[in-house]
Amino acid sequence: MDRVRKLGSLRAVVIFSASSCCMCHTVKSLLHDLGVSPSVYELDEEPRGKEMEKALAKLLDRSPPVPAVFIGGKLIGSTDIIMSLHLSGKLVPLLREAGALWL
Repeated sequence: MDRVRKLGSLRAVVIFSASSCCMCHTVKSLLHDLGVSPSVYELDEEPRGKEMEKALAKLLDRSPPVPAVFIGGKLIGSTDIIMSLHLSGKLVPLLREAGALWL
């Protein structure tokens, strides 16, 4: 769990993902379209991906735990939370505050 938290705090936006997950693709596309360049960890391609997946499942209290999005070092959540923040107009200010967007 410490490894996941540490990786989640290394960049302004970090996404833990699975390469074949359509919801992960949706979140990554949204963030890219907004101009964010996140660090992405594809758990199915990471040597310790299963370990990280278990830690994220505990942190999020859900399975599957991807996508899991960290913004400004804080675990924000999965697709539903990111989309809710976006639709309510709160995602962009959060990204700016974290230093992921400059405008």
